[in-house]
Amino acid sequence: MIGYVTLGTNDLQRAAAFYDAIAKEMGTKRMMEYETFIAWGEPGGGAGIGLTKPFDGNAATVGNGVMVALAAKDQAHVDRIYNLAMSLGAKDEGPPGDRGGGFYAAYFRDPDGNKLNAFIMGG
Repeated sequence: MIGYVTLGTNDLQRAAAFYDAIAKEMGTKRMMEYETFIAWGEPGGGAGIGLTKPFDGNAATVGNGVMVALAAKDQAHVDRIYNLAMSLGAKDEGPPGDRGGGFYAAYFRDPDGNKLNAFIMGG
């Protein structure tokens, strides 16, 4: 149902380094790049992530209650994504663990404060 998600940034190059590393761990790469916008994913593949400086020229801000969930391969992959994010300066929002009902997830915020999680269902 979701085609892609776009997040705002105030420092595209800093944020791009963060998402380049996360994308590599997830087996994907940049698929589109412009002066103020970069997207990661696979053309024709699942939902990707775009990162942009806001079009209106105002500062990027974080949406309260907004989160992007990254589908991992298994629990070990959740752990690797979370640990990689932490090593890249992410802020912890909940370490990897069982959240009930076969849902294993880890939560973190990127350098701009956007909330993400890595998860696996039934893993």
